[in-house]
Amino acid sequence: MEKAKVYFTKTITPEAAAAMYRALGLELPGKVAVKVHSGEAGNQNFLRPAFLRPVIEAVSGTVVECNTAYDGARNTTERHKKLMADHGWSAQFPVDILDWEGPDWALEIPNGKVMKRNLVGRDLKNYDSLLVLSHFKGHPMGGFGGALKQLSIGCASAAGKCLIHSAGVNEDPAAFWTNVAPQAQFCEAMADAAGSVAALFPGKAAYVSLMVNLSVDCDCCAVAEDPCMADIGILSSLDPVALDQACLDLIYASDDPGRAHFLERVESRMGAYTIEAAEALGFGTRQYERIDVTL
Repeated sequence: MEKAKVYFTKTITPEAAAAMYRALGLELPGKVAVKVHSGEAGNQNFLRPAFLRPVIEAVSGTVVECNTAYDGARNTTERHKKLMADHGWSAQFPVDILDWEGPDWALEIPNGKVMKRNLVGRDLKNYDSLLVLSHFKGHPMGGFGGALKQLSIGCASAAGKCLIHSAGVNEDPAAFWTNVAPQAQFCEAMADAAGSVAALFPGKAAYVSLMVNLSVDCDCCAVAEDPCMADIGILSSLDPVALDQACLDLIYASDDPGRAHFLERVESRMGAYTIEAAEALGFGTRQYERIDVTL
């Protein structure tokens, strides 16, 4: 597989996020789903809608999210819609909770490492293309969260999130915490699920990751650590595997004093293995050419 192109800028502004999408040279066709992280109630690190407005408006997109499988402000459609309003999303953009009503959309994974199928929000069928806006940061279960996490857990319905966390065993939120898979299988399940969603939008998906507010905790955490590293920049690619690898490489290359703390989270949860598993599935490559952009 040829090296993927990954664009990088140190400039961190709303306009820069839009420019990094445009650097990809792909005009997303038709109705565009824009996958964001709504931010759990109480979280201080999630990307604010005002910051993402220029890039979302660049594709005339609809902000999409899915409900969670655990207790919190996003585990029912009613609560999630309220949170989207409280956090300012629905005041600025059309918002679609993809799994607001069943049945879920079952995506077959014939060559998955551990998953045979993935369950995503039914409304994903209504979109022609996909823009994934990722806040690259740590994650208490996956080690880090980036483009692959947005494709997998992010697009999964509540039942689908259960399937991923259990490596295909359980889809009942009531049994979420009693069926968590061994770490390697969980990473493989994320890769499987990510590949099944990427396959829905061949040539019609773009990925932008913002390396800001670099906490070891995810935006899904109501109580999250403050960032431990300084902001790094914004990256974009048409390849989610290459994009996550490039983000992780920038962490390793950093001389920030918080680097060790961040990497402890990544390495203790086998975070890089998710990228390796995704590459092995063939929907992306870890080999990339980084193109620095001055804005």
